[in-house]
Amino acid sequence: MRWTVHGERQIYSNPWVNLWLADVQQPDGRRWEHHVVRMRHLAVAAVVDDDKRVLMMWRHRFITDTWGWELPMGLIEPDETPEQAAAREVEEETGWRVEAMKPLVYAQPANGITDSEHHVFRADGATYAGPPTEVNESDRIEWIPIAEIRGMIDRREIVSSGSLVGLLYLLLDEAEARG
Repeated sequence: MRWTVHGERQIYSNPWVNLWLADVQQPDGRRWEHHVVRMRHLAVAAVVDDDKRVLMMWRHRFITDTWGWELPMGLIEPDETPEQAAAREVEEETGWRVEAMKPLVYAQPANGITDSEHHVFRADGATYAGPPTEVNESDRIEWIPIAEIRGMIDRREIVSSGSLVGLLYLLLDEAEARG
């Protein structure tokens, strides 16, 4: 059942997030204004080394006042592809440089309220390029064994949507590889 959009109007804007009101009509005929959050899209990188470890960052998120492990991620700039953004974020946030990225999974984490897209990539291997240039991103950067990821998710040490989507897909890949 498809909803009909009769129009939209922007009520707030900044470089990261925009708030719109959409004049929508539901299939049952009810018509009302629905809030829509329009956001720049996100690139996420799951970097895996030869020892089946994934590069992660321990960081604080002030909005929820929580700490957790996350994959490198960031907003896609207007002049770059999602793949380029993912590679850039890895180096800026961790100091590790990746050579090649391949698409891992695509997600729309809250498509009932936002148009945010998460483009998740996998890089096999990385070279240390130096300290991260984004010094406010994390307290620690570590290579975490993929075998430990499920337990970390269960303990809520990993809660970020972009990280969860990528890591769960990695776990599926690992399970398929084992047969």
